[in-house]
Amino acid sequence: MELAYIPSPSRGVLHLGPIPLRGYAFCIIIGVFVAVWLGNKRWIARGGRTGTVADIAVWAVPFGLIGGRLYHVITDYELYFSEGRDWVDAFKIWEGGLGIWGAIALGALGAWIGCRRRGIPLPAYADAVAPGIAFAQAIGRWGNWFNQELYGKETSVPWALHITSSTDGRVPGYYHPTFLYESLWCIGVGVLVLWADRRFKLGHGRAFALYVAAYCVGRGWIEYMRVDDAHHILGLRLNDWTAMAVFLLAVLYFVISSRRRPGREEIVEPGADASGDGDEAASSEVASSEAASSEGESAADGDSDAVDLDKPADAESAESAESATEDEAESAKKS
Repeated sequence: MELAYIPSPSRGVLHLGPIPLRGYAFCIIIGVFVAVWLGNKRWIARGGRTGTVADIAVWAVPFGLIGGRLYHVITDYELYFSEGRDWVDAFKIWEGGLGIWGAIALGALGAWIGCRRRGIPLPAYADAVAPGIAFAQAIGRWGNWFNQELYGKETSVPWALHITSSTDGRVPGYYHPTFLYESLWCIGVGVLVLWADRRFKLGHGRAFALYVAAYCVGRGWIEYMRVDDAHHILGLRLNDWTAMAVFLLAVLYFVISSRRRPGREEIVEPGADASGDGDEAASSEVASSEAASSEGESAADGDSDAVDLDKPADAESAESAESATEDEAESAKKS
C-alpha cells in the first residue's frame, strides 16, 4: 500500500446548473491570462504601449489553440479516425489534446498578423511574451491532471500519481507524474529567460529562442518517460524527434541572430515613448502646444499699449516737430 502519492481528481468537470466547468479549460484560460499580464509588463518596460500585447494576443491565442489541436489530431489520428472511433471527437478540445509544437507554430502566425497590423517587429514581441508562455504552459499542464492523462511509467516514489480511471485503456495504479515534471520544468524555463534577458539584454527574438531551446531539452527526457500511445521512429517517440529538431533550429537562430543583429531593439513600437505610454506623451505634447499658444496670445494683447520698437526714431521726431508747428499756428490765429 502506498503511504504517499498525488491523488487524481474524481472528475475533471463540475456542473453549475447546465454550464459545465472543466478543469482543463480553466487551466488554459488562467495560463493565457498570466502570459498576457507578464508580457504586457515586459512590453511596457521595453518602450511599448499598454494593451498592445493583449491586442495581438487576440490573434495569437485562437491561432495557437487551432494549431495545437491540429498537431494533436494529425499525429494521433487513430484516436479519431480509426475503426470504432467518432471523428466528431476531434473537435472536443475540452477533453484534452493540444500539441505545443502546433500551438507555437500557428500562434506565431497569428502574432505575426497582429504585429503587422500595428507595425511592430515580431521578434521584439516574441521576446516580451516568451517567459509568460513558459509559465502559461506550467499552469496548462495541470489540465492533464484533471483529465488523468499524460503520465509516465509505473513507480513507487512518494510523489507518484494515483490513476483511478480505467477509460480509454487506462490501467489504475501509481505512475510518474510527468505532467508535474513538465510543469516544474516550464517554471524553471520562465525564470531562466527572465534572468538571461535581464543579464544579457537579449533582443531580436533571442529571448524567445532561448525559451524554445530550454523547453525542448526538458520535453525530450519527459517525453521519454511517458507511456501513452504514440508513433515511434527508430525507437524514439515522434515528439522526441520533434523536440530535437526544434532545439537545433532555436540554437541556430540564436547564434545567427547574435552575429547579425547584436544588442536589443531601441524602438519596439512606433509612436510610443520610453515609458511605454505613447498616449500620455501625445497628450503632453498637445498641452504644451496649447500653453505656448496661450502665452503668445497674452503677449500680443500686452503689446497693444507698448512702444512700437520697429518704428524708426527719426520718424518719431518728425511727427513731434509737425505737431508742435501746428500748435504754434493755431495760437497765432487766436492772437
